[in-house]
Amino acid sequence: MPRIVGIDLPVEKRTDIALTHIYGIGRSNVVKVLDAAKVDAGKRAKDLTEDEVMRLQKVIEKNFKTEGDLHQEVEANIKRLKEIGAYRGIRHIKKLPVRGQRTRSNARTKRGKRVTIGAMKKDDRVKLTDTTALKTEKK
Repeated sequence: MPRIVGIDLPVEKRTDIALTHIYGIGRSNVVKVLDAAKVDAGKRAKDLTEDEVMRLQKVIEKNFKTEGDLHQEVEANIKRLKEIGAYRGIRHIKKLPVRGQRTRSNARTKRGKRVTIGAMKKDDRVKLTDTTALKTEKK
């Protein structure tokens, strides 16, 4: 199982697809990495030699921010937006979509489970009226 930048690559996938499991390496970057390392894209990850794995490792470490470093940079950017009070920072603080998406009917993953306001189930309404009736009788 080849290990590059601290990530175990899936062995049964092609090298170009397996490299996308590394955070910060996408489909467009994979082409650049494979060309620079001179590795065949169609080769399975389990068939990579130690030399090829080392070449891939060197190219990625030299040219790309990946995994932990990239996560830290993204978090620092978000923190900066929050501190300066930018619109995007405020959206991050409120846990709302940042890139202009609509929130009236969508954005459930960001906003959470629906909370119905104004409508009650019949059972809840009956319980509420019973408790208020008991309170008025005691007075």
